[in-house]
Amino acid sequence: MPVRALPSAVDDTAPGARAAHEGILRRQSARESAARTYARALPIVPVRARGLTIEGADGRRYLDCLSGAGTLALGHNHPVVLEAIRRVLDSGAPLNALDLATPVKDAFVTELFRTLPPGLAGRARVRFCGPAGGDAVETACELVRAATGRTGLIAFTGASHGRTAGALDAFAGAHDVSLARLPYPQDYRCPFGVGGERGADLAARWTESVLDDSGPGAPLPAGVIVEPVQGEGGVIPAPDTWLRRMRQLTADRSVPLIADEIQTGVGWTGAFWAVEHSGVTPDVMVLSKAIGGSLPLAVVVYHEDLDAPEPGAPAGTFRGNQLAMAAGTATLTHVRENHLAERAATLGARMLSQLHGLVAEFPCVGDVRGRGLMIGVEFVDPEGETGRARQMVESAGTPLPAAPELAAAVQRECLRRGLIVGLDGRHAGVVRLLPPLTITDEQAAAVQDRLADAVRAAARCDGGTAAAPFTP
Repeated sequence: MPVRALPSAVDDTAPGARAAHEGILRRQSARESAARTYARALPIVPVRARGLTIEGADGRRYLDCLSGAGTLALGHNHPVVLEAIRRVLDSGAPLNALDLATPVKDAFVTELFRTLPPGLAGRARVRFCGPAGGDAVETACELVRAATGRTGLIAFTGASHGRTAGALDAFAGAHDVSLARLPYPQDYRCPFGVGGERGADLAARWTESVLDDSGPGAPLPAGVIVEPVQGEGGVIPAPDTWLRRMRQLTADRSVPLIADEIQTGVGWTGAFWAVEHSGVTPDVMVLSKAIGGSLPLAVVVYHEDLDAPEPGAPAGTFRGNQLAMAAGTATLTHVRENHLAERAATLGARMLSQLHGLVAEFPCVGDVRGRGLMIGVEFVDPEGETGRARQMVESAGTPLPAAPELAAAVQRECLRRGLIVGLDGRHAGVVRLLPPLTITDEQAAAVQDRLADAVRAAARCDGGTAAAPFTP
């Protein structure tokens, strides 16, 4: 990839600002739990943000391609979001209305239904729940269990559906709940070693065999849950043909299909909802992150035939967050009216095409993949492999081993250059880009240049030697 001159990522920092920055980090380390995730890899102290840009307490500026892990479809502090929040604050409206009807909620649900896939919008119901994506997954699981009278669930390897125990384990009184994880098709690390259409077909056949093995000891599941693009799994798009097979297999057996659009929804993949790429209409959609316009909000949208009142069922005290609904309405409307999903498709395809040059340039880059503005770069260990040997290994369906240390080094080098990226994948070997839908062409070029320069600094092409650890 051609490299443009990179702007300096570090401003002259006043000693006082630097000391304040380091003091905050020290206190965080001393007082917060070891469960910190982003803070351990990204030792920054944000104090101001707008659009793609974050400014730290020490004066440094960064291009944020983490986007609040998918909560910031419009970037930081977008004017339409701020104005929507101010209107609610100035109106005197309650900030938490539990599950009572309010004008703010009515406007949110109306706009949400306007964006839904046509096959669902006309016969949909919405259920508000706790504000996190895991709450929505757990609610969806409760919903299909109540509707079907069954307890088992099918998910897929590499999936991430939240951190609540109930989302992926037994609920109280459901001692026979089981969770089956079946192969999720992908090209680079195909579970069958073949990839492409053949790999997707084998994965579909496996799912079909499990669904049909429904004797007395193995009843049909209550639902099948799938991410149309696995995010934390390493940015792996589900093949459209496979997703259509999943829809057909579940529909034929009256098994609800749950689409987890917590991270893929609201335009990130180049369609408003990622299932639209395949033309699939799920029975249930699990939504969170961007639908709250950066504030905590989660809902489950489902076909009315699954509606079963459950008086007293836990739903979450904060399901009436009026500020989040107002911010969410503004976000959904802005994305829809300004065709930002279509923009994400065009710009994302261009970025993917250009980033594919990293595979040819760096032996340590195994794969570049994604959909829309969800982009992943997987790092591998090329040590001891010549170019020809590498081709032979990968052509045999056996990709090189993942290189999580190298991916972490690239993340650190990106931070040095003023670029914030995520780190995910089943082996923590995938550097993730998730820029907001408002990113400009010029900013996209800067992101690509800084990433390429970080890869160049983090790994020498002749041996994949990682750079020195980052010292804040």
